Amino acid sequence: MNALSRLLEHPLAHGRDLDDPQTTAVRRQIIAGKPFLVAIYQEWYALLRSAIPDPPGAILELGAGAGFIERTLPEALKTDVLPFPGVDLVADARGLPFVSGSLRAILMTNVFHHVPDAAAFLSEASRTLRPGGVVAMIEPWSTSWSRFVYRHLHHEPFDVAAPDWVLPPGGPLSGANGALPWIVLHRDRARFDSRWPEFTVDRLTPIMPLRYLLSGGVSLRALMPSWTTGPWRGVERLLEPFSDVFGMFVFAVVRKRSAPGAARPAGPGGKEPTDRARNSHPGC
Repeated sequence: MNALSRLLEHPLAHGRDLDDPQTTAVRRQIIAGKPFLVAIYQEWYALLRSAIPDPPGAILELGAGAGFIERTLPEALKTDVLPFPGVDLVADARGLPFVSGSLRAILMTNVFHHVPDAAAFLSEASRTLRPGGVVAMIEPWSTSWSRFVYRHLHHEPFDVAAPDWVLPPGGPLSGANGALPWIVLHRDRARFDSRWPEFTVDRLTPIMPLRYLLSGGVSLRALMPSWTTGPWRGVERLLEPFSDVFGMFVFAVVRKRSAPGAARPAGPGGKEPTDRARNSHPGC
């Protein structure tokens, strides 16, 4: 942690071991104490909800420990890698304890970049999702602005040059590469398409260049009072045309095709299947 991060560190986050289950409880407390941040999570959950297909199939959230998705999706099954209070099931993303084809959605909020082996998770997602099912996630994303922020104001590694999709050895929560979603879904898109032809990437929409940073997230002090949430949201709407430069996160939706012959969207070399007009959804 650099000097600026230490200066801005939230008092409750100071000296915490990220792999200690108590740290997740503290993070839940930090989120609850920041109305600015609560509003951000509510918008993220609304975005995830918008991607969920109709029944049949269960809805699964991975890495649910510090969140409160039950307010938006009470039917979601909450899982995490450790037995946190409020979690329904302890589960590892690399080996999901579900019958093949039984899920209609796998949801993640800042979780994919902690999965030690992204390929193992994607294979499990392919197995457990029914045709038409989705992996929907809010994750860090690589842009000119976000690379500066994540490298100077965030405790997790952000390595866009990582050679593969496997994280270096680390704890269940401390192991991370914030650039992993961008690596898998953008930099190495040809590899993704080749290995999982049953998947299509429906959405890759960079979002939220300012508000999460200003909220302080789960580790830093809030930089703005809660009443400024609305005005800052308005500023972000003005920045939407430049989200490829300023977005700090991405709303990503990966769908399992319903039919073997369905057309695939273009990869990074062509036009992404991203409808930026949909950023007016309450989740943005």
